[in-house]
Amino acid sequence: MEDPEREQRYAALFSQLDANKDGRVDINELREGLEALGIDLYTLHFSWPTYSMDRDGTLTIDWLEWRDHFLLNPLHNMEDVVTYWKHSSMLDIGESLAVPDEFSQKEIRSGTWWKQLLAGGVAGAVSRTGTAPLDRLKVLMQVHGTRSDGLSMLKGLIGMIEEGGIRSLWRGNGINVLKIAPESAIKFMAYEQIKKLIRGQQETLRVRERFVAGSLAGAIAQTVIYPMEVLKTRLALRRTGQYSGMSDCARQILRKEGVKAYFKGYLPNLLGIVPYAGIDLAVYETLKNTWLQRYQTGSSPDPGVLVLLACGTISSTCGQIASYPLALVRTRMQAQASIQGSPQLSMVDLFRYIVAREGVLGLYRGIAPNFMKVIPAVSISYVVYENMKRVLGVTSR
Repeated sequence: MEDPEREQRYAALFSQLDANKDGRVDINELREGLEALGIDLYTLHFSWPTYSMDRDGTLTIDWLEWRDHFLLNPLHNMEDVVTYWKHSSMLDIGESLAVPDEFSQKEIRSGTWWKQLLAGGVAGAVSRTGTAPLDRLKVLMQVHGTRSDGLSMLKGLIGMIEEGGIRSLWRGNGINVLKIAPESAIKFMAYEQIKKLIRGQQETLRVRERFVAGSLAGAIAQTVIYPMEVLKTRLALRRTGQYSGMSDCARQILRKEGVKAYFKGYLPNLLGIVPYAGIDLAVYETLKNTWLQRYQTGSSPDPGVLVLLACGTISSTCGQIASYPLALVRTRMQAQASIQGSPQLSMVDLFRYIVAREGVLGLYRGIAPNFMKVIPAVSISYVVYENMKRVLGVTSR
C-alpha cells in the first residue's frame, strides 16, 4: 500500500536535487546536490547511484525512476538515501588488503555500523568456506609449484584428496574464518581514527586520502592478526596427523621456532597493502568514469548490479596482480621452516632465488586458482551479505 507522506518526502528530495527544474536529475546535479550536503561521491564506491535508478539508459533520473527506486525503502532524508547507496555491497574475496567500508557519523552514533560489519563478516565466512579448496591449492602451488616438481592445479587437487581425503581441501579454513572478526573490527576502528586525523576541518576525504587512511588501517590490522596468517599457511600445508588442531600447531611453532616464527613474511605482506589498495581504488574510479563518459549522452541498457560487481571484481583483480609476487614471497617465508631442506632466506634473497630458479613467472605460481576463486567469492559474498542485511533489519533504512 502506497504511503502518500513518504512519496511527498521523495518528491521534496527529488526537487532539491533538480536544480534546473527540468524534471530530470543528471550527473552534475546529483554531484552538486550531494557535495552541498558535504557528501563526497567517491565514498559511494560500489554503488554509483545513477546506474541503479536509470531505467531508460539516459544517465539522468526522472521522477518515476526516483520514486520507484525507493518505493520499498523508508528513507526520510538525503543522509538516508546516501547510506542506502553507499552500503549496497560489502564484498569479501578472501583478501584482507582492501580499503575498509565507510560509515557515516550518524551510523556510528546509532550503532547500526556493527550490523553492517556482522553481515559482511558472515558473508566473508561463507564465501571463504565455499572457495577454501582453491585457496589451499593456491598456497600449495605457491610453496611447492616449482618447475622441477611441475605441480599443476589438477595434480594439486588430486594430491590433496589422495593424501587426506575430501576434508583435506578445507585445511586452514577454520582460522581463515576466525580472523575475519578481529581483523574487520581493528581495521574499522583504525580507519575511523586515521580519517579524523587526516580530515581535520574538511567535511570529506579525497580518493588519495582514503587510500592513505585505508592502507594505514590495513597495516595496523595485519600487524595485530598476522600470527593467525602464519597459522593459516602452516595448517593449509600440513600433512595428515601433523597437528591435532590450531592450538597444537601454535604450540609446536612456538616450541620449535620461537615467537619470531609468527611474523615471518610480515614485511612483504605489509608492502603488499600499498599496491593492492592503491590500484584497487584507482582502477575502480577509472572504470566508473569511463562508463560515465561513454554512456552519459547515449542510450544504454540498465547496467544493474552485474556491471557494478564487474567493476569491483576487475579492480580487485588488478590489485591482486600487482601485489601477488609479494604475497607469494610472504607465503614462502611463512612456510620455509616447515619444509625440510628449504633454504631460510630473507625477502630480497627469496625474490632472487625464485627468479633465478623459476624465472619471473615463478613469482606468479598459484595465481590461476587465485583468479578462479574471485568470481564465486564475490557472488557468494554478495548474496549472503544482502540476505544477512534483511535478517538484521538493515536493508530498508
